[in-house]
Amino acid sequence: MKIIITCCFILFSIFIVNAQPQNIDSVVQKIVAETNADTRIDLIYALYFTTLETNPTSGIENAQKVLLQSKKYEDKIGEAMALSITGANYRQLGNTIKGLSYNFKALELAEKIGNTKLIAIIKNAIGNVYNDREDFVKAIELYHAAETAAAQIKNEKIQLFALTNLGKAYLFLNKLDSALMFTQRAYELSLKNKYTDYLSTILTQLGGIQGKLANKTLAASYYNLSIEEAQKSLFPRQLYWAYMGFANYNYDNKNNDSSIVYAKKAIDVVKQIDFQNLSIKPAKLLLDIYENTNSDSAIKYLKIYRAANENIFSTKTIQQTQLMTLEEDIRQQELSTEKRITEETRRRNIQYVLIAIGIVTFIILYLLLSRRIITNTKVIEFFGVVALLIVFEFLNLFLHPLLENITNHSPLLMLLTLVCIASLLVPLHHKLEHWATKKLVEKNKRIRLASAKKTIEELEEKV
Repeated sequence: MKIIITCCFILFSIFIVNAQPQNIDSVVQKIVAETNADTRIDLIYALYFTTLETNPTSGIENAQKVLLQSKKYEDKIGEAMALSITGANYRQLGNTIKGLSYNFKALELAEKIGNTKLIAIIKNAIGNVYNDREDFVKAIELYHAAETAAAQIKNEKIQLFALTNLGKAYLFLNKLDSALMFTQRAYELSLKNKYTDYLSTILTQLGGIQGKLANKTLAASYYNLSIEEAQKSLFPRQLYWAYMGFANYNYDNKNNDSSIVYAKKAIDVVKQIDFQNLSIKPAKLLLDIYENTNSDSAIKYLKIYRAANENIFSTKTIQQTQLMTLEEDIRQQELSTEKRITEETRRRNIQYVLIAIGIVTFIILYLLLSRRIITNTKVIEFFGVVALLIVFEFLNLFLHPLLENITNHSPLLMLLTLVCIASLLVPLHHKLEHWATKKLVEKNKRIRLASAKKTIEELEEKV
């Protein structure tokens, strides 16, 4: 069985690698030609998944091609997505520094664009990096933000990713109630949408949760189901996590023989794909088991553990991660402050415009209703134009944030929307102006007639 699975993974990897050079250019052209932002994001995400399980190096090359084309056509959404995918692939290779760097750049660009779907994907990706660094509190904060954003736009696939990751982070923190709640929600979404690509991962997490809850039979069942699902889907990383989860479960329950079997299977899976950093956990587990029983095996797995571990958890790497996290926190604070100031300025401007509308309206009504002032209709026309301009400016200030979200900051679409608003306001302005002018003329006639009558009466009295 082991030989069959290994052969399947090798054939699957060869197929993906051979298919990539032939199709990547046409896929990139299809991405840049797509006009719908959400569809473009989905196409780039789909390209990422073609190498996710087997070859992150090819994934980086693909993402760079998308990045170059996106910059060429000034596609900021494609650019942000390509940066995030590049970071995700570096993270898969164990380079968390580059993983964070690319995703922070992507997040900064996505926040300027204001695309909620893009922000949710990138925050989930950054959360994965912090999860790998075992900074679970920071990871949970980002996963929650991603899940909230995905729920806001009703994107259940991104929601499923965030919920699965939340369950994993809470499981590491041993908060089993939260871990079970979020993982169960992810499981239900997976079945509801028939999205089974990550069902093995979800089943592995459920096995880990039930194992810690001391439900041994249920835990073993979940692990066996996760292994079957990963073998069926030919996703090597998921099979690795299923084996690793079952190895840890058996070790915790003092079943060292079974733990050794599944830990070795996990290492065998990693050997077939470009994820050597994943050998850390099974090598450490085997080292712990063999340490007091088999010195030769202990030395063998100690070498594997050290080689993989030193590359990822060096002091320099940890310091760089902390520095980048601090810089990103500062940037987020500055962004929040800038956003608050902009919103306050906008509210203040709206108040000024409303005051101006009130003053102009009061003047027009005073001119219309006053019994003492006779004025020219040109005055009404002048104030009418001023009122039209002020009302248009008020609508522009009031609707601007909404229009930015709807049009994704497209200047052409925003201009067309404002033209449509103006086309509705102008006829209404003409009708109001005609009504006001008519009222003013009638008022002037009444005043002149009253004045004439008064003059006649005075003459008659003298006669």
